[in-house]
Amino acid sequence: MATLPDGFEAVALTPDRLPDVVELDMWAFPTSDSLESLVELPNPLSWDRARGIERADRPGELVAMHASYPFGNTPVPGGRMKVAGLTWVGVHPQWRRRGLLRSMMETHFQDCLDRGEPVSLLFAAEPAIYGRFGYGMCARQLNLTLGRRAELRPVPGTDGLTVRIETRSADRHADLLLGLHGAVTRPGWVGRETPELVATLFNDSPLFREGREIARIVVVERDGEPVGYALFRRRGKWGPAGPEGSVHVAEVVAPDAAVAHVLWTTLLDLDLTIEITSGALAVDDPLLSLLVDARAARGTWQDNTWLRIIDLPAALAGRQYQAPLDVVLEVTDALLPANAGRWRLVAPAFGPASVERTDADAELALDVRELGAAFLGGTSLTELAAAGLVTERTPGSLPRATAAFGWPQAPAASWIF
Repeated sequence: MATLPDGFEAVALTPDRLPDVVELDMWAFPTSDSLESLVELPNPLSWDRARGIERADRPGELVAMHASYPFGNTPVPGGRMKVAGLTWVGVHPQWRRRGLLRSMMETHFQDCLDRGEPVSLLFAAEPAIYGRFGYGMCARQLNLTLGRRAELRPVPGTDGLTVRIETRSADRHADLLLGLHGAVTRPGWVGRETPELVATLFNDSPLFREGREIARIVVVERDGEPVGYALFRRRGKWGPAGPEGSVHVAEVVAPDAAVAHVLWTTLLDLDLTIEITSGALAVDDPLLSLLVDARAARGTWQDNTWLRIIDLPAALAGRQYQAPLDVVLEVTDALLPANAGRWRLVAPAFGPASVERTDADAELALDVRELGAAFLGGTSLTELAAAGLVTERTPGSLPRATAAFGWPQAPAASWIF
C-alpha cells in the first residue's frame, strides 16, 4: 500500500474536479493558454483511473495527481496485452521533493496489479525521472525533415490505389481511422480505446494548431476500401522568392509498401510548400528505404515510450520470442519485490512461453528497468550488456537471449499520451 508523507491525503478525482485538474496541470507544465480555454476542451481522462493528492489541512487544494489510460489491446511481440498508459503525472512546484511522486508511482503499480495490467507504458516529459521507478526506454522514434518532391523508389501496386484529401472529422473518419490504426501489430502501438481519447483526437481547437491549418487527412483506397491514411496540417508562409510553406505529418498508417509510397508521394507534392516534417516514425519505417536519397532526410532520434514491468511472470509469458529460449534470469526490483529473484523463461520460436521461479543458477542478471527496455524487442540485451547493465554469468546465454527477445518489427507508439 502506498504511503503518503505527513500532512497529505489521497483523493479520488471526478469530472467536477476538472478545473482543479487543469490548473494543477498548468502548474506542472507551463502554458500561455488560459484556464478557461483549456477547461472547455474535451478532456481525455478516464476518471475512474485518476488519482489526486491534497493537503490534509486544506481539503480541495489539489497539489499532485496522476492518471492512466486503459490500453486493453496493445500489441506486444506475438500477441496483445492489457497495458496501463501512465499520464498526467504532476506535482505543484511548491510541494516537490516531499515524496509525493513516489507515493503516486506506488499507487499506480498497485492499481495495475489490481486491474490485471502486467505492463505500464509512458511518454517521459523528463527521462531522468522514470528510470528511478523501474521504467526502461523500450522504443525510439525518428523525426524527419524532407524537401518537397523528395524522390521515392518505385514499388509495384501503386497504380491500383486512389487518394482522397479531406478535412478530418469524427463523423466521416472515426471508424476508418480507428479501424486501420487498431489493425497495426507493431509492438507498443497503443490505440485510442476510450470515447474520451477519440473525442480528444478529433478536437481541432486552435490552441493546439501551433500556427498551422485545420486538421487534414489523406486516405488511400484500394478497390474503394480505405487501406491507409496520414494525418497532416500545413503552415502557410511566403518569402521573397515565393511560397515557403510546410507540411507537418502527425501520423501515418500504411500496411504495405504501395500504400506507404502513395501516401508519402501525396504529402511530398502539396502546393505552396517547400518542406515536410514528420515525428514519431518508428526507426524501421519504410520511408527510409523508399527514399532515393536518404541523406536528404534530415533526421533526429529521440525516446518514444518507456516501459515498466509490473507483473514479471505474466508479462514475460504474455509475449512471444523469435528464437527458442531456455534461460534463467536473476532480476532485481527495488519497488516491486514480487518481481525480484530468479526466473526460468522457456519458449519456442513464435510460440507460448512459460515463466517459473527457480533455484537454478542465474545465466543473466539485470534490473527490471533493463528487462522493461528489452521487453518489446526494440532494445538489445547485448547493447545493454555493453553498457554494463546486463551481466552474462553463463557464456553464450547473452547472444541466445538477445536473439530471442528481439522482434522483426521495431516498437513505437504513433501518438503522445
